[in-house]
Order: sequence, then structure tokens, then C-alpha cells
Amino acid sequence: MCLVFVCGEDERVVSRQPAPGACPYCRGMIQAMDVESQWNFCFLPLYSKTKRRYYCTMCTRKLVLQ
Repeated sequence: MCLVFVCGEDERVVSRQPAPGACPYCRGMIQAMDVESQWNFCFLPLYSKTKRRYYCTMCTRKLVLQ
């Protein structure tokens, strides 16, 4: 008997816009990206969520708000 689970997560960028402030590492411009993630099981969508992520445009670091 063979049981195979086919699941995965797909992410796509919905929008991008400049964010106020500067990167604390390189003083570059910060970009806010809205990313939609969707969990699939056997090609059926189970869960969808939109998150806002911040990245530096110069050093490409992911920035976290505290």
C-alpha cells in the first residue's frame, strides 16, 4: 500500500509600494509587498492568506517590525 500526500504552498506578489523610513543595515529604501499565500492539497485550495512583508531594495534583507 502506498499513500502519497501531494500538498504545497503557492505564493504570489499582489502589490508593491514604497514604505516610509530607511533600512537599519544599509540605509536603503524600504519596499512593502503584499503577498498572497495559498495552501493546496491534491490541487484543491485549502487555505488562503494575504500578508504584508517589508524588504530593503539595496541589500534585499527581509525586515521585521518590532
